[in-house]
Amino acid sequence: MAARKNDFPAIGFVGFGEAAHAIAGHWTRPPSDVFAYDMKLRQGIDIDQLQHRGKEANVVLCTDPADAVGTAGLVFSLVTADQVLQAARDCAPFISADCLWLDGNSCSPHTKIEAAAVIEAAGGRYVDVAIMAPVYPKRHEVPVLMSGPHAEAAMQFLVRLGMRPEVAGSRVGDASSIKMLRSVMIKGFEALTTECLLAARRAGVEDAVLASLQASDPGIDWRSRATYNLERMMVHGARRAAEMEEVCATLTAFDLPDAISRATVGWQRRLADLHLDPGPDDLASRSDRVLDRL
Repeated sequence: MAARKNDFPAIGFVGFGEAAHAIAGHWTRPPSDVFAYDMKLRQGIDIDQLQHRGKEANVVLCTDPADAVGTAGLVFSLVTADQVLQAARDCAPFISADCLWLDGNSCSPHTKIEAAAVIEAAGGRYVDVAIMAPVYPKRHEVPVLMSGPHAEAAMQFLVRLGMRPEVAGSRVGDASSIKMLRSVMIKGFEALTTECLLAARRAGVEDAVLASLQASDPGIDWRSRATYNLERMMVHGARRAAEMEEVCATLTAFDLPDAISRATVGWQRRLADLHLDPGPDDLASRSDRVLDRL
């Protein structure tokens, strides 16, 4: 692994979206050499936005994957779920020996096992990484789980960057299994509260339903949580739907039904497709925005 300033390896990013920018732009002790490759650069999509992100984070943007990962000892793969395997295949021919490939994508453990085989065959060291919360506001301090035989080796570098890694298991797939199966509950709960309270709003019994829920489970602030859940779906529903597709793949790979998670995909995508600004942090007005368009 080639070292750079302060004995820290050069870092590469594959995919430079919101998560990569949030992490790279706020490290406690940033390394001297950080590069990023994003397919959009080659396709001429969102160039101004990507260049702005790169400048803010002091990251060199590359139009060729070889330039981003060729000298890197540490590579973060942060692409969309459907591009995980392709990203590994595109970059594998260029990675250096013993490069740590940190796959932080929201995809099924079975997909990560396939990607690991590609990276390991090229001489790299694959680490299954699960980002366990929204990257904002915590940015580089967002909790992450790591698993696989090289997770401990990766941890020493992430700690030096001010990140908050935790080893979740010795197998590739352990960290992503935790994230995927947690999402059954988190994203499913978002869809459930939306289905319940939109209907309650339209029926004119919203306050009574909320009061009943509050009495049944006072440990949750139901109005506040429902308001937040609706905002998450309106703003991030497309990404959440893609993640839930991976959740469904995870469940079926374990020979389990995915009916509830499949319905969650539909709700997340439907809210995202409305392209609505969530507006004020108020459940009634936010619900009315959605109901007016459904």
